[in-house]
Amino acid sequence: MVRGLRTFREFQESGEGIATNILADRLRHLQVCGIVIAEPDESDGRRVNYRLTEKGIDLAPVILELFIWSARHEKTGAPCAVIDHMAANRGQVLDEARRRWQDRDPTPLLPRFDEPKRRRSKQGVSG
Repeated sequence: MVRGLRTFREFQESGEGIATNILADRLRHLQVCGIVIAEPDESDGRRVNYRLTEKGIDLAPVILELFIWSARHEKTGAPCAVIDHMAANRGQVLDEARRRWQDRDPTPLLPRFDEPKRRRSKQGVSG
């Protein structure tokens, strides 16, 4: 969710490679545990947006530490500069995450990683 993902489709297409039945089960479990809620989209009531609850946003410090740890010890798509910035500015990152959550600001806290680079061709931009 810190990458700006809100809908089932966005989670499914995030590059994690998770099967739809597993994703649905995990989202359902997170709802039952009170970590996320499913809300109808304001512009299209047929679409559901997932949002952290207060209980969910309270996990931000733990998630941030796991993110930093995993990026340092495992191969991830996270750029080193992003990890270094987050590690050096933990308090600011957490404050900003909470502000965006409170304000319902949909701006991603983290950039999307491993997106295909666009190259210029003679006919324009291609992906």
